[in-house]
Amino acid sequence: MLPDTHNKFSYRVPAAGRHGVFPMLQPLDETRRRPRPAAPSGGTRVPPHNLEAEESLLGAMLLSRDAIAAALEYCSASDFYRPSHARIFEAISVLSARGEPADAVTVAEHLRRAGALEDAGGPALLVSLQANTPAVSSAARYARIVEEHALLRRLIGVSQEIAEIGYSLPDDVTAAVDQAETLVFEVAQRRTTDSIAALQELLSKSLDRLEELAGRTESVTGVATGYNDLDELLAGLQPSNLVVVGARPSMGKTAFALGMAAHAALKGEPVLFFSLEMSHLEIAQRVLSAEARVDAARMRNGRLHDSDFTKISHAIGRLGNAPLFIDDNPNITVMDIRAKARRMKSRSGLGLVVVDYLQLMSGRHNAENRQVEISEISRGLKILARELEVPVVALSQLSRSLESRTDKRPMLSDLRECLSGETRIARADTNEEMTIAELAAGGEKDIPVWSLDDRCRLVRSTMSEAWSTGVRPVLEVELASGRRLEATANHPLLTPYGWAPVADLATGTRLAVARRPPAPFPEAPRRAPQLVRAGSGPMSGRGWSDAAEVTGALPRPVSRAAAADTARLTSPDIFFDRVVAIRAVGHAEVFDAHVPGLHSFLANGVVSHNSGAIEQDSDVVMFIYRDEVYNPDSTDRGSAEVIVAKHRNGPTGNVHLAFVGTYARFANMARV
Repeated sequence: MLPDTHNKFSYRVPAAGRHGVFPMLQPLDETRRRPRPAAPSGGTRVPPHNLEAEESLLGAMLLSRDAIAAALEYCSASDFYRPSHARIFEAISVLSARGEPADAVTVAEHLRRAGALEDAGGPALLVSLQANTPAVSSAARYARIVEEHALLRRLIGVSQEIAEIGYSLPDDVTAAVDQAETLVFEVAQRRTTDSIAALQELLSKSLDRLEELAGRTESVTGVATGYNDLDELLAGLQPSNLVVVGARPSMGKTAFALGMAAHAALKGEPVLFFSLEMSHLEIAQRVLSAEARVDAARMRNGRLHDSDFTKISHAIGRLGNAPLFIDDNPNITVMDIRAKARRMKSRSGLGLVVVDYLQLMSGRHNAENRQVEISEISRGLKILARELEVPVVALSQLSRSLESRTDKRPMLSDLRECLSGETRIARADTNEEMTIAELAAGGEKDIPVWSLDDRCRLVRSTMSEAWSTGVRPVLEVELASGRRLEATANHPLLTPYGWAPVADLATGTRLAVARRPPAPFPEAPRRAPQLVRAGSGPMSGRGWSDAAEVTGALPRPVSRAAAADTARLTSPDIFFDRVVAIRAVGHAEVFDAHVPGLHSFLANGVVSHNSGAIEQDSDVVMFIYRDEVYNPDSTDRGSAEVIVAKHRNGPTGNVHLAFVGTYARFANMARV
């Protein structure tokens, strides 16, 4: 914890000078009763550096291979204050990596061939560095001195960036604070901006990892969940993975996640559990009830048996030192989670993050709709997992649409927004259209399509692929121009005020439709746009609408968010057609598609959103299903299915667990 220094300083106003009556207040250290040192009279201060340490380190590297190894452990070329020193360090590093000797002669030759010898100070400097090195054996200490001064310079640079962020008066202050904290965190972690790694380096690291795993007797290589069959399937929860656990209410997803979190903590893995639904005390009671195997109802009402106290006492003894930390802020955001997880990792380490649950989280305040907001939240959690190199488990509540099926087991398509197979997709290379079912059947990848950018202009984008997601109930949306589009209830379409799911549309709602196709790229044949008049009937498959006779008067933006989107109403590429009917048309095979980046494409000429990011961002998707919730007389009472529907780096499958409702605990099934 940082010391409280708020009261250590008092402030005084110096005499008026050339800056006016109220110059900047100067902090006065009460312990010394004198002002802090000011900048030199010359104006700007010199950034921290130690040229003697840089020269001594380079001299040691020119004299000893061991010194090179010590230097590379702590430093990079960017850590050197003097550019000539950075060039010499880089030359030594390159020669060492090739297995060649790195002395004054070979380094001079390397720099000469690169045309950088004179910039590096010439051969005389290299000889001087060797001659003036105090002690080769102190190379590691020299390297740490160079590194420490480089960190201080980075900190100064970051502080200037943070000041600029503050002075810019950003609209989203929370995002600005998160950005500032990220900058400081990266300095603390000695992060660099270069995220490129050579395959050769990665293969070497992979081999080291394989050798490490081969020496282990257990099959679990990540964080163990405590559910044996699930651990065998996943090899544990892997670092940098986003794991989504989806279920309908009453299936026990919180109990499932708490079981994983408690097991990991009892094994010594620090766990950070974010509960947006229940308080600290409720979570603690559930963990204690499950670990002690005491009826949860008796723990709530206090009517405990004598034997219960013994069980509770033993459970408290086991849980007392478990590093499980619970945050019950109901208004938490991804930025808050990232900040708290970073601090915990830097303070005491971090093995697992759990979020209960996605749909309760707050996102960007000016997001177009809740679907986009949830997509951004899931993306933020994936970035968190990558950044901290820990597994992040996010619980997700599934929509009730699956309950319309006879088989109510969740499927991967329940996390997606889908279109019927007859939906026609406009290509950006030829402006021809193909049905999404044809694209999926043909297995075509990287299809050029038209997307809507942030200026509401149609631009060329890429649909990575399209695929079938099964049979689901669909709704048909009919527009005044005669266009029809069949989609699932949660599929978002663009209105004048942002994205809205089909289920939220009504007669009279306006939807964005392409006015006419932009000119295709060179080499593609040009086609004259076919105009469709109002009331002319269904689309024939190809064709584009002219806005003149179907738009009518559009409502004016009535909020700040809507006003910011006025470009939609004036875009030359789209107009807003009126919904004349929405009707259920039964079940149909539906298809999903992925458009990275802009997440939109033209479906029957209608601007359609591809926002199924919960599934796209996740590495593992699993669902919990308990048949007794729907069928009280089920033969599977007391059991649960964990359906691993997606596993980016391994197999999928089903795992069966026992569910003990009296203390809300999932347990391993007895093996026969």
